[in-house]
Amino acid sequence: MSFFDAILLGIVQGATEFLPVSSSGHLVLAQHLLGDFEQPGVLFDVLLHLGTVVAVAIYFWRDLTGLVSSLWRRDETAAQQRFMVGLLIAGSVPTAVIGLLFKDFFISLFERPVIVCIMLLVTGILLWLAERLRNRGQARTQMSLVDAIVVGTVQGCAIIPGISRSGSTIAALLMRGVDGETAARFSFLLALPAVCGAALLSVRDLDAVGTATVMPYLAGTLAALVTGLLCIHLLMGVVRRRRLHWFALYCWFAGGLGLFFLL
Repeated sequence: MSFFDAILLGIVQGATEFLPVSSSGHLVLAQHLLGDFEQPGVLFDVLLHLGTVVAVAIYFWRDLTGLVSSLWRRDETAAQQRFMVGLLIAGSVPTAVIGLLFKDFFISLFERPVIVCIMLLVTGILLWLAERLRNRGQARTQMSLVDAIVVGTVQGCAIIPGISRSGSTIAALLMRGVDGETAARFSFLLALPAVCGAALLSVRDLDAVGTATVMPYLAGTLAALVTGLLCIHLLMGVVRRRRLHWFALYCWFAGGLGLFFLL
């Protein structure tokens, strides 16, 4: 893999991980278009996701430090933060179960660009419905246990390339009446244990990485981190301004165009 390929894919990952257009779907299509791209397992994809995880940790550093310190603090805010920790754990359980049970099936889909295009169309439908069905009145800023389990299940299904993780999870919470900013924040924080778990499962692929490939892999990861920081900020503004339908149109266009050329 060349440095150009790695950095290009890192930028694609950083932009599409947080914008609700499916990072995995765009990576599959980009790798397909590059033609000569090869990787052991899905290690490179996981490293790019790790780059965006670091971006989440940086952007939501105050949230993360508050959640961790709440475990030994005893003030009123700490009680609310401990409840949020419990919700993140509850949401991670269905994601982990789905990922472990269907890991091989999901990985096989990464080699089927047609499926990716169809799932992009599905992502567009989810985003469109979310904007149409979201609470136009007083949306909830407090999450419930049911919210966490629902969004964790949706996140598990979003391993399918072409289904946007951020888009589907935010859409699910919006349709359940959760405030847009609260939904986006929970979606990003819930991604941390899921991506870190996927990285641990891909450690075995490290042996297949040649010495000459290490630096391009690192360059791609750094590109994903920097681009991700910019796009988190952008998406938070998009959710506040209720503009998700524009990304629905993009997903339909990208999925339809991909099917046109592939079929």
